[in-house]
Amino acid sequence: MKHQGLPPDAPLYSAPFLLLCISHGLFAASFNMMLPELPSYLESLGGGEHKGLIIALFTLTAGLSRPFSGKLADTLGRMPVMYIGVFACVICGLLYPALAFVSGFLWLRLFHGFSTGFKPTGTSAYVADIVPAQRRGEAMGILGICLSIGASASPPLGSWLVQQYSINAMFYASTVLAALSMVILMRMPETLPEKQPFSMGLLRIGRNDVFDPLAIPAGIAMLCCYFGYGVILTLVPDLCDAVGVANRGTFFSIATLSSVATRFFAGRVSDRLGRVPVLKASAVLIALALTAFALTTTPAMLYLASALFGLGIGIFSPAITAWTVDLGDPERRGRALATMYIALEIAIGGGAAIAGWYYGNRTDHMPAVFWLAAGMSLTGLVYLLFWERRQRAV
Repeated sequence: MKHQGLPPDAPLYSAPFLLLCISHGLFAASFNMMLPELPSYLESLGGGEHKGLIIALFTLTAGLSRPFSGKLADTLGRMPVMYIGVFACVICGLLYPALAFVSGFLWLRLFHGFSTGFKPTGTSAYVADIVPAQRRGEAMGILGICLSIGASASPPLGSWLVQQYSINAMFYASTVLAALSMVILMRMPETLPEKQPFSMGLLRIGRNDVFDPLAIPAGIAMLCCYFGYGVILTLVPDLCDAVGVANRGTFFSIATLSSVATRFFAGRVSDRLGRVPVLKASAVLIALALTAFALTTTPAMLYLASALFGLGIGIFSPAITAWTVDLGDPERRGRALATMYIALEIAIGGGAAIAGWYYGNRTDHMPAVFWLAAGMSLTGLVYLLFWERRQRAV
């Protein structure tokens, strides 16, 4: 049985779609709630010079696991891939308190990356299976809204738990959220038509399993435009301290709420006007936001930059996911999405590593990294213009 596609009048808001959105929001909340507090936590353990590795190690494993998650999503099924990702979050939340030393923490960040290496790949493939192609951008936008709500509500909660109780209370709360996400998944049916039983052979990755060549244009755009996200995750917690913002989760809330405000209509616009025009506009907004971060010296400027960044990412994310599915082979949907997500992990991990290395706990070094990230986003814009021109010439 092949993927036949759904009729244009098929309902979008089905029970599986709504359950998946809720589960994905809880999953996002489980690991995003930690982000504002991890740099200071690592410094308290004596590893302040390794702040850039907090995100870089996480994204390294996420990127390395994408070929496996993409292949398994297309063979073993969407559901097992999602289970693996959420289970990694459950385990890590329990282990952070037990591994309260620098090397243990860094190894755990490496393991934690499996969560985003698996769950988003399975989720995006599942959504593409159950929504009509004509509303794919809209569906990815709605899924992104749920992810953004989880990502925006949880960082202030995490910071509040640390301030009122302890860092371990935040870690355990993360475990609870991930466990709730898994419980919801257990009520959902598999959508892969022809599942294969598990065998060790499925874990052998060949060249054709690493990426889908058809999805490479989406991967390049992702690499350029998401580089700044790794920079932001690494530097903004310290930037909050530098400009006098007490609750580091405030940045994440503003950025994500701004993203939520745009995702729904941005996905629908990409369905009507095309993916590339929407992606070009978002690349410009992301570059403007990173420029604002480079110039930030007050809380108000930080809030403005956060809102602009959320706006740009909110427009970019559903369009790039839908474009990846559009470009890829329907029978290799998981691998096409894995290609795009590998680029995402390289972008975030590379941005985080470069930011941490150059920053070196010196506030005066921050602007240069943000300027670099803005340049990367504009490089993405140039690539999209080139790709669009080449397609017209064909």
